[in-house]
Amino acid sequence: MAKIQMKNAIAELDGDEMTRVLWAVIKEKLLEPFVDLKTEYFDLGLKNRDDTDDKVTYDSAAAIKRLKVGVKCATITSNAARMKEYNLKQLTRSPNGIIREELDGTVFRTPIFVNNIKCCVTSWKKPIVLGRHAYGDVYKNCEIKVDQPGTAELVFTAKDGTVTRKVIQEMKGPGILQGIHNMDSSIESFAKCCFEYALDQKISVWLGTKDTISKTYDGNFKAIFQRVFDSQYKEKFEKAGIEYFYTLIDDAVARIMKSEGGMLWACKNYDGDVMSDMIASACGSLAMMTSILVSPNGEFEYEASHGTVQKHYYRYQAGEKTSTNPVALIFAWTGALAKRAELDGTPELGEFAKKLEKATLDVIESGVMTGDLARLAEPKAKEILNSWDFIDRIAEKLN
Repeated sequence: MAKIQMKNAIAELDGDEMTRVLWAVIKEKLLEPFVDLKTEYFDLGLKNRDDTDDKVTYDSAAAIKRLKVGVKCATITSNAARMKEYNLKQLTRSPNGIIREELDGTVFRTPIFVNNIKCCVTSWKKPIVLGRHAYGDVYKNCEIKVDQPGTAELVFTAKDGTVTRKVIQEMKGPGILQGIHNMDSSIESFAKCCFEYALDQKISVWLGTKDTISKTYDGNFKAIFQRVFDSQYKEKFEKAGIEYFYTLIDDAVARIMKSEGGMLWACKNYDGDVMSDMIASACGSLAMMTSILVSPNGEFEYEASHGTVQKHYYRYQAGEKTSTNPVALIFAWTGALAKRAELDGTPELGEFAKKLEKATLDVIESGVMTGDLARLAEPKAKEILNSWDFIDRIAEKLN
């Protein structure tokens, strides 16, 4: 059978550990037999990022900008333990953080529903889309550990030489300090991406921050969202029959837990990181969630929403075939292929992406799944497979 042709390439960003292993298996078994796969390959494995001083990460972001579509495997963000394990020269930055900054993007994460995996939150009937601001906050922070008493200050020196200075705290002993920032332009891009995505999906938008406490920082998010909505989206939302509203993050969490779902929940960077994991876990598994980075310029990066599955990787290195769930990795590829098909006008490629997603979910709904889902399945799983056999079963379904 002739393979489906691609007009243009996708930027392919390889990753680390167990997800890197499964990335190669997915390409071999589920993609290359059916598609004449065109990618520009970038090795974002931790050691290569360290060896290139993160140049490979910036190069991959530039490729996504040029090609308009990228697909990314999960990657390690280094810490002291990883620095020793991989013999790194330095603590490297989060590759996700770099790419999100370069694209000025917003991350949209949505749980993947299957009929035999029930949500822990029984009121949720529709997927909740989590819109995560992908710039600033703790992901581009500045930290100091102080070992003696002193005065901690926040200082801003303007271009015209004006200095603004505020005392953060009179430190009476050793402690820690952290400085974070954000940009009005990035928050505005975040708002526009959320409102545009909501119009495309025909769902309402909720924004929650803590402006009662963080009157300037969080208050700025609230004010910019409202200004952008009132000036550019209010009439469009009314025509589409959807709404935008702001509430405190505390209230948003309480409302979400009692809602039926089906909205776009816009969160600041760290809030979105935590809350997307909560939603994914409540819906079954971190591996059952799509993750799309959308830039205001129409660039898209599809990725796994979970980490590199470190413990499974060590077991794999010891010779075990683990039962690691590859669904999020598969859906990263299908999302990227579908977007490539949409941009290039290649409907066969788009149909293949849909068929691969359906085959994946059909296998799970037939009672065949990996170990993480088997613990949650109702009725009980008929077969619990390792990752390789599970991917083979999907390939059989496709054929």
